[in-house]
Amino acid sequence: MPQNEHIEQFRKRHGHQLDFQERQRKKLSREPHRRAIEARKTRGLKAKLLNKKRHSEKIQMKKTIKAHEEKQTRKKNDKITPDGAIPAYLLDREGQSRAKILSNMVKQKRKEKAGKWDVPIPKVRAQGQNEVFREIATGKRKKKCWKRMVTKVTFVGEGFTRKPPKYERFIRPMALRFKKAHVTHPELKATFHLPILGVKKNPGSSLYTSLGVITKGTVIEVNVSELGLVTQGGKVVWGKYAQVTNNPENDGCINAVLLV
Repeated sequence: MPQNEHIEQFRKRHGHQLDFQERQRKKLSREPHRRAIEARKTRGLKAKLLNKKRHSEKIQMKKTIKAHEEKQTRKKNDKITPDGAIPAYLLDREGQSRAKILSNMVKQKRKEKAGKWDVPIPKVRAQGQNEVFREIATGKRKKKCWKRMVTKVTFVGEGFTRKPPKYERFIRPMALRFKKAHVTHPELKATFHLPILGVKKNPGSSLYTSLGVITKGTVIEVNVSELGLVTQGGKVVWGKYAQVTNNPENDGCINAVLLV
């Protein structure tokens, strides 16, 4: 177990304190007062940055509230109004439809937050940290065990530089660093050897995503400029997402299906 997760482990074993919900409620109610005091005391450049941040938060909140309010409004739609005379009791129902005002940007953000893609493998087996990491004993007497060796395939960017070995907590071996993947296009029924741009989402954990660990079911971003795909505006598509369909650490290569 990592050294900084003792609180989570205790909660899993014994649950929360009896007054946990009440304490959380009180903490939430104190938050506006705390932020107001912070805003009053802050001076100079920090005050400008804080005000700008709060201003943008308020605008976003107002937009969201307005979108939810307009979602329930009824608007007249003349296109589906029937021709001819209408009885008096049907006059108030004339061609109404619920307006869907939530913009595509908000929907896309929600989708990304939930991590929902239309993927070939919707469910994968969860992999614990015991499988992905191996403890490395360090120190003069090999008593310290805070270092971890990644035992799965990883991706690191072009300009990646290791930390000094003494301070590096997560060690990613060179032999398990991959730069390219075999990506199959589901419509063309063809496979291409494409360079990887990054790891978008690892279903196992956000830690695996940040470290660039690639396991079965991981969504990666690949460079598809070689395929000649273009948008409706005529621009060349640079990167697209693909889901890994094999176990790279066993096969020695990454096989993925392009998400069209």
